[in-house]
Amino acid sequence: MPTFRLPPSTEDVELDLLPGRAAFWRDRKTLLVADVHVGKDATFRAEAVPLPLGSTDSDLERLSDLIRQTGAERLLVLGDLYHARAGMTDGTLSALRAWRADHQSLEIVLVRGNHDRDAGLSPSNLEITEHDGPLVEGPFCFRHDPGSSDDGYVVCGHLHPGVVLRGNGGQRERLACFHANPSRLVLPAFSEFTGLHILHPEPGDRVAVVAGTDVIALPVDTVESASP
Repeated sequence: MPTFRLPPSTEDVELDLLPGRAAFWRDRKTLLVADVHVGKDATFRAEAVPLPLGSTDSDLERLSDLIRQTGAERLLVLGDLYHARAGMTDGTLSALRAWRADHQSLEIVLVRGNHDRDAGLSPSNLEITEHDGPLVEGPFCFRHDPGSSDDGYVVCGHLHPGVVLRGNGGQRERLACFHANPSRLVLPAFSEFTGLHILHPEPGDRVAVVAGTDVIALPVDTVESASP
């Protein structure tokens, strides 16, 4: 697994960047994800957009795979676990309860994001500890939206970061990515049923794209600075 080297103030701590659009803090056995957007498919259907069922189930299955692969004992969601109140249907809640039953020993912590505030608090039987954030642990300041902090190196979500890569034949490919600078690391949106915010990397930034089963660090000058 690629390892993200942190700035000097946090150099004793490492995060593994995972192709499943997540990071793993090995010392704390903590899996970090952001922007899961559970119920987004149901929200669109409630608004008469004819989308098929399945994105929530698929994302929960991917999350289970990562928990098994890493041996995580805690899941820390950096905001937008839920998409909207309209998406919290009986079907969505049933899927969540079944998933939670399969991971009864897993501690789950949510740093609430803007979509979570719209969706409302988690049902009590899901046993999710919620914080309005930020949440400071070790050298990190965990929050949903990007921003500076005097309390630690910021790890966040919200932006759904992506880059555009240009091939030799002129083809362009949009890929989700991890985006880091000296003060923060932005995780890719965990849900694959999301759009991408195309980055404008600055000198000194670090970008690692999610490419199939790999996470690949890229020189910033190989990334297009605007969407096509």
